[in-house]
Amino acid sequence: MIKQNRPRILITNDDGVKSPGLLAAADAVSEISEVTIIAPLSQQTAMGRSQRGNPQAMLEELTLTSDNREYSAFACDASPARVVGHGLKVMPDYTPDLVISGINYGENLGNCITSSGTVGAAFESAVWGIPSIAISLETPIESHYEYSAQKWDVAAYFLRYFVKQILSKGFPDGADVLKIDIPRDASRDCPWRVTKLSNNSYYRSNIKNPTLQSRISDAVVSKQKCAEEKPDTDVYALAVDRVVSVTPLSLDLTAYNSFSCLDKWEQG
Repeated sequence: MIKQNRPRILITNDDGVKSPGLLAAADAVSEISEVTIIAPLSQQTAMGRSQRGNPQAMLEELTLTSDNREYSAFACDASPARVVGHGLKVMPDYTPDLVISGINYGENLGNCITSSGTVGAAFESAVWGIPSIAISLETPIESHYEYSAQKWDVAAYFLRYFVKQILSKGFPDGADVLKIDIPRDASRDCPWRVTKLSNNSYYRSNIKNPTLQSRISDAVVSKQKCAEEKPDTDVYALAVDRVVSVTPLSLDLTAYNSFSCLDKWEQG
């Protein structure tokens, strides 16, 4: 449980520091926390937990303006995870109580999350021992790389709700990141469900009539729910039942069930 009167919340994303979704996240929690914004200088969608960036990049201070207020923010020309890590390194006296990555353009579901810059930034802060939220709003694929108009109010409502729960009750035991995905048509009355991460790919990339001369840009990305999708997964919750999905994630990627099999292999 966080006992201080004004908890510190660091807000980041992968869509870039000028994303309306990032401002929506800041507005959602600014009245209940001390907000610090450190985000990529430009669009960094699908960078995962990449540690790439301009070697000469540093934190650049700027002012962001929403309908409600102005925020002092920092931008850095690097991938989301690199931005978070760099920000924490150069501000050793600043330790946030919670990190929020988002609100992202586009839901992050299933085994595709390892390519998500939104989730990657949250995992980076979790490595530093800071509990983190990765929150995403379902949007059309064509909006994933541009700042199109979206209704952020419901996602902001749920973000504020979960942040207040965390601040009063503490972060869930065993979790390093809470991944929250909001259906595009959700209302504030929409139910939310604790879900498992689907083993299936939610985003599919295909090339029509592929040849060795096909270009990367020839691939067409689509959303496809697996026919065998289990009802307790994040994909099923959002894509089928149209409820808010809340998936607790851990940094521990170990496949423990494989131990007994591997122990039977003969040594060298």
